[in-house]
Amino acid sequence: MSTAHGHAATIMRRSDELAAFTTVAGEITRPYGTGALLDARDQLAAWMTEAGMSTRVDNVGNLFGRYEADTQATDPRTFLIGGHFDSVVDAGRYDGTLGILTGIAVVRHLHETGRRLPFAIEVAAFADEEGNRFHTSFLGSSPVAGLWDPAWLALEDDAGTPLEDAIRFMGGDPEAIGLDTIDPESVLGFIEVHIEQGPVLQDQNLPVAAVSSITGSLRATVEFTGMAGHAGTVPMALRRDALAGAAELVLAVERIGASERDLVATVGTLECSPGASNVIPGRVYMTLDLRHPEPGVREQAYAGVHAQAEEIAGRRALDLDWSDSPSFAETVCDAHVTETLREAIAGEG
Repeated sequence: MSTAHGHAATIMRRSDELAAFTTVAGEITRPYGTGALLDARDQLAAWMTEAGMSTRVDNVGNLFGRYEADTQATDPRTFLIGGHFDSVVDAGRYDGTLGILTGIAVVRHLHETGRRLPFAIEVAAFADEEGNRFHTSFLGSSPVAGLWDPAWLALEDDAGTPLEDAIRFMGGDPEAIGLDTIDPESVLGFIEVHIEQGPVLQDQNLPVAAVSSITGSLRATVEFTGMAGHAGTVPMALRRDALAGAAELVLAVERIGASERDLVATVGTLECSPGASNVIPGRVYMTLDLRHPEPGVREQAYAGVHAQAEEIAGRRALDLDWSDSPSFAETVCDAHVTETLREAIAGEG
């Protein structure tokens, strides 16, 4: 077995080991501020140490493994490789962690062959990217990038637990998170190896590709409120069925999402209340996630969905509560790094 294949086998084996750290038996569910996440972080730290890195944890719970530059190096900057180790509910075993484990494998190879580069390498393991517990996204990387908002400390999960308490559970100091920003001038670049999460490469029988940009997103939470009533006594013409209105909007989201190339639109959450088989739904909560590389297309589609929601609510005599959620602009990847990756891929055939 070649060295590269050996490292690949280790990455796959360790992916299986990390999958065992979960809050729900039989699936991979690892939200922020849980014992499963702490256990996964401890295991990653042990692998980093074994690979020759020093480790540190910041105030939001991110883990960093550092491999110093050659002593003769003149470039003081650091190149980062990484990913996230939290997960969505019932996640796949490679999402996020593949980037971390690949970074550890790179440093391990350098360490075992006695090599130091002209710059330092840090493997970044972000504690919260998915945001499924506190309805945030990129909570782990936001402080690092200087985008931390202290108002987030007041956020609560569905059980009423404040984000501030979860940060302390992770060993961090909520008041010091703003101090964890990394100076952009000290960073040489960042790479994450990630699964595709789509069928394009598989359909073309391609094992890997270099990403040129990361699409932007617009998100919202939507709530329709009508009138709950007995399913056997309220005539159809007099009903204010919140679920029927939400169902219309789901189909509108699908239609709008299919109207433009590279546009995708998703309703990922649908909660119906009171949720009884013999009661007309009086309230429905749903989420919208809309993505496209161009902001103009994104914004037009978002406005179109919002207009559809208002039209449906008015026609069906429903109350509409539309709230914008944290959204993110598109990111163009560094051309030099992308081209270097393409050359490396081509070099491997």
